[in-house]
Amino acid sequence: MKLIIDTDPGIDDAMAIAYAAAAPEFDLVGLTTVFGNTHVEQSSRNARYLAHRLGLDVPVASGAGVARGADGHMPSRHVHGDEGFGDLTEIPEIGQNHDLPAAEFLVEMARRHGKDLTVCAVGPLTNIADAMRLDPDFARNIGQLVIMGGAVFCPGNINAHAEANIFHDPVAADEVFSTAAPTVLVGLDVTLKTLYRADDFESLAKNAPETGGFLRDISRFYLNFYREVAGLDGCGLHDSTAVIACSHRSMFGLHETGLRVVQDGEARGATRPDPSRPPVLVCTDVNGDQVVDLFTQRVATLP
Repeated sequence: MKLIIDTDPGIDDAMAIAYAAAAPEFDLVGLTTVFGNTHVEQSSRNARYLAHRLGLDVPVASGAGVARGADGHMPSRHVHGDEGFGDLTEIPEIGQNHDLPAAEFLVEMARRHGKDLTVCAVGPLTNIADAMRLDPDFARNIGQLVIMGGAVFCPGNINAHAEANIFHDPVAADEVFSTAAPTVLVGLDVTLKTLYRADDFESLAKNAPETGGFLRDISRFYLNFYREVAGLDGCGLHDSTAVIACSHRSMFGLHETGLRVVQDGEARGATRPDPSRPPVLVCTDVNGDQVVDLFTQRVATLP
């Protein structure tokens, strides 16, 4: 399976990219970057740094820096740290971004690989919406679009109604859900059932000292946020769960429904069922133990 991860690294993004690097079913053909956990310039730098650390020879195409209609963005520093990787603040600039911006790169890859291509979007959906505007055939060309985002049948995490990725660009998200792209939504309905605890990170660091040690070190900031703000003993494998859903659909319970995104008011960013919209497969249940075990097994094969 050809895979592009549209990402805003981000601690859980780093975990997802490490998983994709280790999973034999994926041929990672690119990373596209977007604002979200960090500014897009940081996202691109972090993605190139991760690719270098993981020994991945993949292009990084830099994308949207702000949401539709916005003129700025405030990153999630309290969740992911000032530079996106927790307490790690000295992140070198390695390599260069691809010549094409993210939306153009996505369109080109969709034309080249067609139904063999899976796009896994684990940040705000601005790049995906931009690709759909750029090429109306983009949604039909790809094999599947798997999105980490939304809170359809559960509370949100950025407010009572909305999940952060959708909240950060509700206009783009609603555009994406209005298309006929074969879409799977992996949101808070399932990702908080895949908790990864401090002991899991320590075990990962023992088995994969370089990669696991890096993930353990940057996760301390993230785990502290979950403990102090959410009262959880562990962090959700949010983005990694979405990547796993690209290839291991049997681990999930699915509900088919159209979706719309609330654009304003106190429920801004909420993902609401709408049967008049094209169908989306919404993950409503997950075997969390299987997801956690598979993540550990795969990433433990890395150096």
